[in-house]
Amino acid sequence: MTTSVSNEETSVAVPAQAPLPELTTSRDRVAYRIRHTLASRFVFLVICVAIVLSALAYGTVHYWALALFNLGALTILVLWVVDGWTLGTIRISRSSLQLPLLGLIVLGLIQLLPLRSVGVDGVSIPLARSLSLDPNSTRLVLVQLSSLFIYFAATLVFTDTPHRLHILVRTIMIFGFCLALFGLTQSFASPNKVYWIRELSQSTAFGPFINRHHFAGYMELTIALPLGLLFAGAVEKEKRLLYLFAAGLMGVALVMTSSRGGIISLVAEILFFVIVTALWRPENQERRGSRGGRFKGVAIRVGLGVGLMVALFGGVLLLGGEFSITRFIDSVNTDDPTTGRAHFWAVTLDVIQAHPWIGTGLGAFGVIYTRYDSRNGLFRLEQAHNDYLQIFSDAGVIGAALALAFIVILLRRTFVRMRSGDEFRRGIAIAALGGCFAVLVHSLFDFTLHTTSNALLFLVLAALATLNGRVEQAPRRRRRKSSSGESTTSADN
Repeated sequence: MTTSVSNEETSVAVPAQAPLPELTTSRDRVAYRIRHTLASRFVFLVICVAIVLSALAYGTVHYWALALFNLGALTILVLWVVDGWTLGTIRISRSSLQLPLLGLIVLGLIQLLPLRSVGVDGVSIPLARSLSLDPNSTRLVLVQLSSLFIYFAATLVFTDTPHRLHILVRTIMIFGFCLALFGLTQSFASPNKVYWIRELSQSTAFGPFINRHHFAGYMELTIALPLGLLFAGAVEKEKRLLYLFAAGLMGVALVMTSSRGGIISLVAEILFFVIVTALWRPENQERRGSRGGRFKGVAIRVGLGVGLMVALFGGVLLLGGEFSITRFIDSVNTDDPTTGRAHFWAVTLDVIQAHPWIGTGLGAFGVIYTRYDSRNGLFRLEQAHNDYLQIFSDAGVIGAALALAFIVILLRRTFVRMRSGDEFRRGIAIAALGGCFAVLVHSLFDFTLHTTSNALLFLVLAALATLNGRVEQAPRRRRRKSSSGESTTSADN
């Protein structure tokens, strides 16, 4: 068995003795070389099912749900090996977007090394001789990160045709629509219970999520696909109203959560689509476009963005969501508009100052927070309510550099995909990047990426934004008559 790699994703070559049919484009040749085994089909199925079940299982934050999630990752690994055994070559991705995740896993392993003396820096934690001040939590985070990496790498490899790209995108959009409908129904019928059974006393749930902010974060990711495709002009005319309705329902569900971070991120997401689709043009359109046409396109997108925001808040009022808007306004405390977050962030900065290079350990924030809390020291906080500060706290400058590298690589590679000649592929690149952008904005105020289902969907969208040309449709061929009257065939590049 051999390992086959290329610049980004691998393709399986047919045997040398098998003659290739006459293929007109390089994309046709790539599509011909892709062979889907039964194992690869099951891998793709597991990815789609994991997206759905991870959200339905309370966002996969409980140990039993995490165990099933990790079991799914292990299943993918086994099927991946079976696929490689069948083909005689293991397909892997060489996408550089994987490197920051691998680096973070390696950093976590280093943090588990027994290189720290007990009680260093005044922190007395029994048996904490590792660089991580909470090695048990670091181990759990490493297992979770490893599983997420497997799902991410498998998405890069096994989403390898236009058909699979369409299936994955439709799965996310349809599930997002159904989840929004379920969340709205539950909020009206039984707002204090999850699945109408489990009653919560210390948090406000929405849909299957224990935390309404995390539901809002999930909606930011799912709404990005229909919205991005609409703004990019990649939806057929007869389907535009359907896409608008789906996006509208997801947006209303998000606003109904009264999550300030979620609403701010949704507005930022819409502005992102307006600006990017108004300014960005593929090369062929740049050559053909006129100044008047571009101005008209900008005006249409600005009008669509404004109309969409008005429609969303109007829909909330129409559904009787005055209480949600009132709660959103009342939640702004004039004494502390950040609702305690300013204090959390100040304490986190103290932790960063004390452990700047390698951090306190992945997942160790809950342990170290009480040591630096300037108040009574009895209040336990599991997350910093700012993912950027927490990556600094948990992983130091090294971890922050890895996170920044991920964002930079994502932007650079997505901008390349946005120049694709395939309209749908270009629209998906814009849409997926918009969803990731919205969550990155939300991460300034909350910790939505610490929810496994949200982190999984974020990585899947990152993969969709950066997948290479294998998922592009072959250019349509049209017939035209030559000067001699003979019919010739040409390809649209």
